[in-house]
Amino acid sequence: MRPETRLQSLGDAAGVSYGNHHRPVLFMSDFSFLSDSPFVASTLAVTLAEIGDKTQLLSLLLIARFRNRTAIIAGILLATLINHGLSAWGGLWLGQTMDTFFSSDTASWILVASFLLMAGWVLIPDKEDDGTSEYGQWGAFIATTLLFFLAEIGDKTQVATVLLAAEFQDVLWVTAGTTLGMMLANVPVILWGNALMQRLPLTLARYITCAIFLALAAWVAAGLL
Repeated sequence: MRPETRLQSLGDAAGVSYGNHHRPVLFMSDFSFLSDSPFVASTLAVTLAEIGDKTQLLSLLLIARFRNRTAIIAGILLATLINHGLSAWGGLWLGQTMDTFFSSDTASWILVASFLLMAGWVLIPDKEDDGTSEYGQWGAFIATTLLFFLAEIGDKTQVATVLLAAEFQDVLWVTAGTTLGMMLANVPVILWGNALMQRLPLTLARYITCAIFLALAAWVAAGLL
């Protein structure tokens, strides 16, 4: 069975040092800040995965409809905390369940395959899905909360949150990292809109995100070879 890996201090979560504390599960090596810190890995992965994602497109639609930037940002934050918190909890359960039903090596290879699939998935651009009119009557905050929560169900970033939590076994810092990533990717779009979207290097961001998930897969696999 893999060791328990909940980080025991803010310093550990920030990737400063583990000291005598347990390492991340699946024997991820500690030669990189990504493997040391679920917060950093989660923030980077989601921030980059969100560039050009359908939630950024949804942000543009919400601004065009409501104009109330503060309410939209608050709605994104609440929806992400709820969705990613539940997803991280599900990832924690998934990791523990794999420990119960599979050998450590088998569970590790399953996560390697999952990270590889994510690396390919993030290269596929999302399409715009306008559902703002259906919820417009509820106002900017409620409409944004509902739309973002629904948009995240089955989305790349939700699946990434589940996998990251399964790997690191840390609900708090994975949720904090993925939520920060969502805000870093979407708040600038809320503030600066189309002018920013036209300048974002969407293709480059997808390739960098792909590289992050490939690196995570490689570090897990390295502990098995």
